[in-house]
Amino acid sequence: MPALLVAAGGGHLAQLDRLAPRIPGVDGDAVWATFDTPQSRSLLRDRRYVFVPYSGPRDIRSTLCNTRIAARVIRQVKPTVVVSTGNSIAVSFLPVARAMGVPAAYIESAARADGPSLTGRIVRCVPGVQLFTQYRGWARDPWSYVGSVFDDFAPAELGEARPIERALVTLGTIRYGFRRLLERLIAILPEGCDVVWQVGETDATGLGIDARPMISSNALQNEMRRADVVIAHAGIGSALAAFDAGRCPVLVPRERDHREHVDDHQWQVAAALGQLGLAIPRRAPDLRLVDLIDASRRAVIARPDPSPIAVRFSAKS
Repeated sequence: MPALLVAAGGGHLAQLDRLAPRIPGVDGDAVWATFDTPQSRSLLRDRRYVFVPYSGPRDIRSTLCNTRIAARVIRQVKPTVVVSTGNSIAVSFLPVARAMGVPAAYIESAARADGPSLTGRIVRCVPGVQLFTQYRGWARDPWSYVGSVFDDFAPAELGEARPIERALVTLGTIRYGFRRLLERLIAILPEGCDVVWQVGETDATGLGIDARPMISSNALQNEMRRADVVIAHAGIGSALAAFDAGRCPVLVPRERDHREHVDDHQWQVAAALGQLGLAIPRRAPDLRLVDLIDASRRAVIARPDPSPIAVRFSAKS
């Protein structure tokens, strides 16, 4: 019987995709449950998957409705374990899995550097769900440190800074706008710079840019490799995509006060990756051309064979 791997789109899915091969007992026969997005279709095209209706962050009604689908999927798949990296879809699946006697684990997103998310606090109340964090700093009972998606990467130097002639800007797939970043980049990017703008749900009306709501995963990787600099919102999925392309991104956090996200966790992500030397964190008003030039001389390289992550299941879990 296969494992059932459950994650929302964007960074949650990107993290589980990277962590799954490092989980003992999880193999290529796993079944995935996620939301239907261009990213998930591209990432999972050669795998077994089930699409679940979208439920947004803190959308209680949709999350509860998806529990019926979770029960049906678990009965059909008969998984040995259910593992999730969140967010709302974890609340739909993990309690149902435990009620049906299936071992379950929740790995908190690497976006949460100082404590569990609302999803984490909810699933903590479900008896028998094993709880893991990707940060040693807040690993305390009942949360165990499991390793991190960032274990795969190390910082490197390219040498001399390059002129910024080509840039890739990505705001991910999140259903919030981030026009402040677009406006700031228009103000500081060199004249004549060739820019690819992936803006998601952000309204780019009147900005005079060739804004693309979505770019496929493969096309995004190709554009990142060609770019002199990658500028992204501080989402885990966007950061991991930049790392895979060998780029040290400039990460700009969305802010709750500007209604760009439900909270300010993106600054935690940007700051943590800055400390690791894997990114340059900047708030939108503070972003300068010199930051883009600094990023152009940096790189990120893949570490060989990251160690297995410390998730263990038992019959009593």
